Amino acid sequence: MTSKRTSKTTASKSAAKGAGKDELLQYYREMLMMRRFEEKAGQLYGMGLIAGFCHLYIGQEAVVTGIQAALEEGDQVITGYRDHAHMLACGMDPNGVMAELTGREGGYSRGKGGSMHMFSRDKQFYGGHGIVGAQVALGTGLAFADRYKDNKKVAVAYFGDGAANQGQVYESFNMAKLWDLPVVYVIENNQYAMGTSVKRASSETALHKRGISFGIPGEEVDGMDVEAVKRAAEKAVKHARDGNGPYILEMKTYRYRGHSMSDPAKYRTREEVDDIRSHHDPIDLIKKRLIEGKHATEDELKAFDKDVKAIVNAAAQFAKDSPEPDPSELYTDVLVEVS
Repeated sequence: MTSKRTSKTTASKSAAKGAGKDELLQYYREMLMMRRFEEKAGQLYGMGLIAGFCHLYIGQEAVVTGIQAALEEGDQVITGYRDHAHMLACGMDPNGVMAELTGREGGYSRGKGGSMHMFSRDKQFYGGHGIVGAQVALGTGLAFADRYKDNKKVAVAYFGDGAANQGQVYESFNMAKLWDLPVVYVIENNQYAMGTSVKRASSETALHKRGISFGIPGEEVDGMDVEAVKRAAEKAVKHARDGNGPYILEMKTYRYRGHSMSDPAKYRTREEVDDIRSHHDPIDLIKKRLIEGKHATEDELKAFDKDVKAIVNAAAQFAKDSPEPDPSELYTDVLVEVS
């Protein structure tokens, strides 16, 4: 799965400047891949094949799909621990991602890292980080390297509404604006952080305004509309790439599952979740545009789903068939010898 692809908008505005058939189909397939992959990961977790924490991205697919669509080859991405979809969006192999989730040798970290410690320098994906907000400072460092090298690349640092209250985030904002670093901060505001509503945890709930005191522009985006995300991302990325410094995008999105697989999510009602899923699902929105625009039929989209499920099932089988890492692997990748 590959992609290198806003501004608060409404669905009608998005439709007015809508993408063409090929682009819509690409979005649909990519988001469907993320959805089916996460559903399968949830199944494997329930079977005991994935241990520890497992943070699913179901419901938020439009965010990373739209952002990645605005990036160029060589731009870097870094995120937190709800990261499987980000890996897929960067073009990482579903087999390697699923194998790592199950702790198998065929995984991206040879089965030693799990979901929070997967990287791919080839795909410019720098993690997957388990420490809340840590990726923001690291992403700012990636942008500093880009500025130092004057390579016209942009770094994107994803983090959530919970991490938005971390002190290191504001230290990063300050440094990024002082040096006008080419970084786009993407706040994936799924509205509940680990389990507390943003209204109860943040005195300023308009998170895109958090950069005002540093002189960093920001905007709120419909994070359930991939076309809206794409347009906002293009604006933010251009701002950063042109040497104007950092930009903040607050994606108003929603996760359907709990914070992790061990979270029963009793802090919100089932009716609330069902309402979002029924009326604002990002995949259903693109499906509707494809059908209403006569770009695809129901049968054609079902065929897409069948193909995606086959890829995901193959990834799950690859993970099951891949051996566990040899105990000797405990002593590798610990120290880099400098000659």
